[in-house]
Amino acid sequence: MIYTCTLNPSIDYVARVEDFKEGQINRTSDTFIYPGGKGINVSRVLKHLGIESTALGFTGGFTGAFIKDFLTQDHIQHDFIDVSEVTRINVKLKSHKETEINGQGPVISIENQQNLLQKINNMSKGDFLLLAGSIPPSISDNFYAEIANKCMVKGVHVVIDAAGEALRKSLSYRPFLIKPNHHELGELFHTNVHNKEDAVFYGKKLLEAGVQNVIVSMAGDGATFLNQDTVLISNVPVGTVKNSVGAGDSVVAGFLSQVTQEHDFSTAFQYGVAAGSATAFSEDLCTLEQVESLRKQIVIEELR
Repeated sequence: MIYTCTLNPSIDYVARVEDFKEGQINRTSDTFIYPGGKGINVSRVLKHLGIESTALGFTGGFTGAFIKDFLTQDHIQHDFIDVSEVTRINVKLKSHKETEINGQGPVISIENQQNLLQKINNMSKGDFLLLAGSIPPSISDNFYAEIANKCMVKGVHVVIDAAGEALRKSLSYRPFLIKPNHHELGELFHTNVHNKEDAVFYGKKLLEAGVQNVIVSMAGDGATFLNQDTVLISNVPVGTVKNSVGAGDSVVAGFLSQVTQEHDFSTAFQYGVAAGSATAFSEDLCTLEQVESLRKQIVIEELR
């Protein structure tokens, strides 16, 4: 079973304004409302690709109810823990530039955190658990590391899509996969990652730190996959970028959709790049048809 965990989910209110003017009344040309949060995005994309998962995390209030109702209508399993405060709302403004206003989110009590840890204790060897997104201010930045340690002991494959200290503290617990973009990879090593050569160099340092597999997304310059046995490089398909929200999450979902079916890493990497690109070229998260169409354009090369 694949589990996705979003500690600080949201409702994403996406508004398109053709010519946004600060300090004036603006009117939308389109609006969309989706459940947000990196783990939830992964569960939604997995469902589009025909793979079941269970979404975990914390939800509260009318906004939390919206998230659960949305996922239920999409036939996505979820097992959220109810909290006393409302789930946050994030505003995504699309105009001549993309602007985001993200809410802070509810306070998560120690009891709530322990309830989540108990759900993880009940997972079985061979399960996959994705930890995705930022850690709320009310939770210690050691929380992902604590979960990763539990997973390592239990034989659960933990995947971490996060940044900063929350990720850094988890590296020694042998996560199955991490997926930094080139900016996040640079931040981990207090440098800048400019190209695929840099991505390979610093990606190998992550392998030395204990990570089993690494995907580094490089936006328009493709992506790099590394483990102890191979280094793979991908191009990106041709298309018009319409949406940056959820593209990285779609890379993770595409990869997991294949590797959990015991397909090889090259195939899984190709699906990941196709899914990320398909979301970037869409107004919402990718569909299976879009992924399969773009996959034909993606060439995976082994770096020797």
